[in-house]
Amino acid sequence: MSNIKNNCTFATSKHDGMKIPYFILITCCCLFWGASPMQGQELIQIKKKYRKMLIPASDNSDTLMAALVKIPKEKIVSDQMVQELMNRYPFDLKAIEEYVGKVRPDGSFSDIDYQDTKRSGWQPKQHAERVLELCKLYESPTTPYYHRDTLRDAIHQLIDFWIEKKPKCLNWWYNQIGVPRSFGQAFLLFEDHMTEKEKQGAIEIMKQSKFGMTGQNKVWEASNVMIRGLLQNDEQLVREARDTIFSEIRNHGTEGIQPDWSYQLHGPQLQFGNYGMAFLSSMAFFYQLFQGTSYQMSDAQTNILTHLINDGFRWTIWHRQMDINALGRQLFHNGSIHKGYCLAFAAEEMGIGDFPLQGNDLIGHKHFSYSDYTVHRMANWMASLRMSSSRTIGSEYVNEDNALGNYMGDGGMYIYTSDNAYMDALPIWDWRKIPGVTAFESSRPVVFSKKRNNSNLVGGISDGCYGMSAMEYDRDGVKAHKCWIFTPEMVLCLGSGIQADSSLAVTTCMDQRLAKGQLTVFNGRQWRSIEKAERLQGKERFLHHSIGYIPLERMTIVAEHALKTGSWSNNMRMYPFEEVQDTLMTLVIHHGVKPKAQTYAYAILPQATSSSIVMFKEKDVDIVQNTNVVQMVTGKALKGRYWAVFYRPASLRVKGKPLSISQPGIYCMEQTQQGFRIIKSIAF
Repeated sequence: MSNIKNNCTFATSKHDGMKIPYFILITCCCLFWGASPMQGQELIQIKKKYRKMLIPASDNSDTLMAALVKIPKEKIVSDQMVQELMNRYPFDLKAIEEYVGKVRPDGSFSDIDYQDTKRSGWQPKQHAERVLELCKLYESPTTPYYHRDTLRDAIHQLIDFWIEKKPKCLNWWYNQIGVPRSFGQAFLLFEDHMTEKEKQGAIEIMKQSKFGMTGQNKVWEASNVMIRGLLQNDEQLVREARDTIFSEIRNHGTEGIQPDWSYQLHGPQLQFGNYGMAFLSSMAFFYQLFQGTSYQMSDAQTNILTHLINDGFRWTIWHRQMDINALGRQLFHNGSIHKGYCLAFAAEEMGIGDFPLQGNDLIGHKHFSYSDYTVHRMANWMASLRMSSSRTIGSEYVNEDNALGNYMGDGGMYIYTSDNAYMDALPIWDWRKIPGVTAFESSRPVVFSKKRNNSNLVGGISDGCYGMSAMEYDRDGVKAHKCWIFTPEMVLCLGSGIQADSSLAVTTCMDQRLAKGQLTVFNGRQWRSIEKAERLQGKERFLHHSIGYIPLERMTIVAEHALKTGSWSNNMRMYPFEEVQDTLMTLVIHHGVKPKAQTYAYAILPQATSSSIVMFKEKDVDIVQNTNVVQMVTGKALKGRYWAVFYRPASLRVKGKPLSISQPGIYCMEQTQQGFRIIKSIAF
């Protein structure tokens, strides 16, 4: 039986002189595998549609496509989704001619190191990507290379080289997913021109992908199996692959889509921009591919994906760019931009309107409780917060990606206004001073730790407009109690119980971003510019690029506006070392060496002016308590409501009235004649 199947794997090939009529071959396959002639015809139509979907558009009349092509293509790509985004660009004939000119007689490229041992950005993967691009070019009737003999011969050379040499990567992903995915799509396009030897070699390449794994890896592998099924005209295998792919469309609380519409993989770890984006892009592709056939998604599955976009991914996008907190470990050059466009295309292909190209009209506050992730959105600014707990993983270092990102899930908070001032700052960052994070200060390279935050007292609440998030932090030798209160005008940041037992000083970073104009400071009488680094001990207020920073207690703050040098390769090892230089603005609170019960309190005003900062009244923010037991804030800025986190049961008097909380958690309350009424709460 297996021998017969192998003999019926491909349609008629002109190249090898086969004379079997196409319709007879398909009929035989359908009869053998138990598929009806109608099912066989449907498979033919799906294959035809798949091929068509692989060919880049010949014009830029589509609004989304027109916006994308204004962004220069990346020269070095590791991420599969970014690579597929680059594949949407119109053909760059000059670039193609250049690397075709680098094809050696043996079918290798002279500019690819086939002995490369990198686990990310593995060079031989480019061979497969180029073959796919050449096959697209060969099958595109809008170019002068359509069915050109010289191009066909080059493709044969390149395929034959890979089949013979069988390059292998130290990273399993390339062998089982990445390479078969690129080659598989190329084989679909070039199927009618392949020799029998090439066909058999193609099937062997595709057999490296098998059913298994979890989450998006499961989807990728099944997608490759589906391609093999299409090449073999195996209706049963294609349908099994379809079922396997669609089985991941569920929000069940294990790996994959979460009940709060976040996405996790590699354990309980937020993965919107990494595996989540790949998952959504894959589903959007298959939504289109199978629409109008017996393979199409159910209404229930489509509804889940729509919720995933609107109630999950949509919260992460600001000015067409994805929040850095949502990117996972994939902090590549222009990563925020690329992931934003990946999402836009997926939404468009699912038929969800002009999202997210038409502005940033989503306003509100949401805490993703399953992933310890908070987003606060207003008309002109956005804040995001990434926490971690004993339940969740804050960050990961895998395959030389994110080598310095150890602290990214330890309270990293980004403020976005008119632009993304963080992405291009990553090569020159001090990775111990991620905005919002409390950590040791050191000039030594960051060592990645797999230790989770040793506390489950982490969470957030919201009334839809205001919100509060909090975390008890105990990781890598530093302990702290940290909370954030989000309002329409500001973010209030409180820290208490900060302690460590080390010879290294401890700091909390208020902000670290690319400098946009001057960093200025107000000492109560006048404004002046910060040059280089200054150590200030008081309650000076700061302004930088419409963002105000107002200390609410006396603190030691180092303010810096200085030129920094670094490289993308420091954190993302796939990049070659190339020096990057730019100016950073940094505000850092210093807690000293071996701090005991240290505190901080400050407000960030994302839409500030020098006048509004001067006029800001501290009494509008009433810090009732800021201890390692209770952090509570009220005041005019909070409409008189009390926002509090209780890390332990506690009884206290507030404004002359008794308040007793027996369950640790986060609370939004209002004062009544009788005492306090709880409006919103969540127990830890």
